[in-house]
Amino acid sequence: MAESQKKYRFLFIQPFELSKGGKLVDKYHSAELTKEKRMRMEYLNIRHLLEDVEWDFHGGPKPPYGDWAVETREEFAHVAAARLPIVREACKSGRYNAIVLLGGGEPGFIESREIARGYGIPVTSCAFSQMHIATMLGNKFSVIDFTETHNMFYYDLVVRHRMTERCASIRNINFYHGRPGFTDESTIDEQRDKALRGEPSEAVERALTEAVAAIEEDGAEVITFGCSDVFWLQSFLQKRLAALGWELPVLEGYSSAIALAKLYVDLGVDASGLMFPGERPKQWRRKKVF
Repeated sequence: MAESQKKYRFLFIQPFELSKGGKLVDKYHSAELTKEKRMRMEYLNIRHLLEDVEWDFHGGPKPPYGDWAVETREEFAHVAAARLPIVREACKSGRYNAIVLLGGGEPGFIESREIARGYGIPVTSCAFSQMHIATMLGNKFSVIDFTETHNMFYYDLVVRHRMTERCASIRNINFYHGRPGFTDESTIDEQRDKALRGEPSEAVERALTEAVAAIEEDGAEVITFGCSDVFWLQSFLQKRLAALGWELPVLEGYSSAIALAKLYVDLGVDASGLMFPGERPKQWRRKKVF
């Protein structure tokens, strides 16, 4: 199928792009890689989802707080604001019929939807997509995530997306990104690389322990993930849970966000203009209720 004939025209935008060769840079945030590698297609099960998609990749803004991966609310706020001009420029270009925001913490997602609605372009993101798909597959879902700080940021996303009655728990495997001042930690990136090489990975074992606890103790019927740097656990966890006899879906954010973007395009719908009114809407409501 020629690219010009493809139904889906997507732009994927990372939450941030770190400098080449930085001491704390994960290789998948490096501009020197192909877009396929930056989408982690060699280990995330998303290649088949992109066969009918004409797609571009944007590395995201340079983070103004420093040259390391986002973890705190302050850092999320910085990259959220910095990503919005990229979204607006993409909408103005007329090249895309959907935008997919990468990154598990989805910085700038709500604001991006507001921008893109003015152009009739849907925007999807990883947390939002996982949560909504999970609720169609089971009564409750649990989130496997890393770091206490990121857990509590993600907690806020569960509340924002009105999923507090459907989210059974957020379970922490307690690994971190590389960060200034901390040199004796095993990072989540190191754990990922070990697992992909076929070596034992403590992150996989912790994720399995927490997933089983989420099922047995919290009532989870679907497993999802928080930060995009733990999405690699999906295939490992799905296989390990199945081997233990647990029959349940394990979702990750990239595939969920791609699938939801396709659904929006197929249905020809975008976010409601009542949720995201323009600057001077033709109609207005006297009252908003909860």
